[in-house]
Amino acid sequence: MTDVLNVSLTTLVDGVEIPAYAYPGDAGMDLRAIEHLELRPFERALVSTGLAIAIPEGYAGFVQPRSGLAIKQGVTVLNTPGLIDSHYRGELKVALINLDSSNVFEVNPGDRIAQLVIQKVERVAWNVVDSLDETERGEGGFGSSGVA
Repeated sequence: MTDVLNVSLTTLVDGVEIPAYAYPGDAGMDLRAIEHLELRPFERALVSTGLAIAIPEGYAGFVQPRSGLAIKQGVTVLNTPGLIDSHYRGELKVALINLDSSNVFEVNPGDRIAQLVIQKVERVAWNVVDSLDETERGEGGFGSSGVA
């Protein structure tokens, strides 16, 4: 078993379900909507979760899409991954977008709309140099390694 990070959480409305892991070993916990709304094709909305958290310094929260919603409904997190910094104390909200070209997507209270992953993040100190070391890949990017 790995170490457990204790993170403080508060509910902003009554009846909010606390995020939990669905299976042992899961990385993400489901975030649920607390409101009803409809997303027309290509429409986006900021969906409330009714939760606020206090992520410890040295960590960050990442809001990720739910794969089932993405593939079955065409609904995803607009700014994936949504970043929650350690000093943010406001309500967790999820920027959803409906990428389906013809179907309206309905969000209801209690629906699982995204996943939250808490990860350790490193601080960076830049070392400005005249040139970078050579690698086999070099400047190749965006498909430079092929498609297969």
